Amino acid sequence: MLALFDETRLRRILSRLLDEEEFLSPYGIRSLSRHHREHPYEFRLGDHTFSVGYQPAESDSGMFGGNSNWRGPIWFPANVLVIRALMNLYVGYGDDFTVECPTGSGVKMTLFEVAREISERLTRIFLPGPDGARPVHGGQDVYTSEHWRDLITFNEYFHGDNGAGLGATHQTGWTGLVAVFPNVFAGLTGIDLLDNGMTGVLRTAPEREERR
Repeated sequence: MLALFDETRLRRILSRLLDEEEFLSPYGIRSLSRHHREHPYEFRLGDHTFSVGYQPAESDSGMFGGNSNWRGPIWFPANVLVIRALMNLYVGYGDDFTVECPTGSGVKMTLFEVAREISERLTRIFLPGPDGARPVHGGQDVYTSEHWRDLITFNEYFHGDNGAGLGATHQTGWTGLVAVFPNVFAGLTGIDLLDNGMTGVLRTAPEREERR
């Protein structure tokens, strides 16, 4: 296995990534740690101080055109890369390598199970909750109507704390990847991944779905 970090560093990375007070949201991985809400990153240059703080929704400045994908919200391209990386690492480490997910919960998961957990959190954005409302709709009353409640928008990015859809819509170019997750993980076990690797898993996902 070729990686930029050893097991010790990987555990340190995952302890932050899977911390619900930092990167792990109920709806996926945040693009910036929630820690920076109270502790913004600051850079001083001469007499000027520049800072970046956690912003779960829209940007509060026009910096970089006001785009806020990378300042706190849930962004699907980054999440897909994390899921893919975790599955690749699982093929290398197997079932003997486990981490707490969420951090501090006492629940131990393999890297495959962590990847699946993140996938399920992303999918949760679009599923009705106990009250019938979908997080993607952001609590908008119009979507409680029987005529609108099943009309789902595929937004550019999502609120880092409550999963509400933000930015451009329909952004199916990358948010549409949510449709891939159920197929990849449908009936998939860690043993399948260890036996076949990622190439085999992606090739056989439609076959597993057909068998179901």
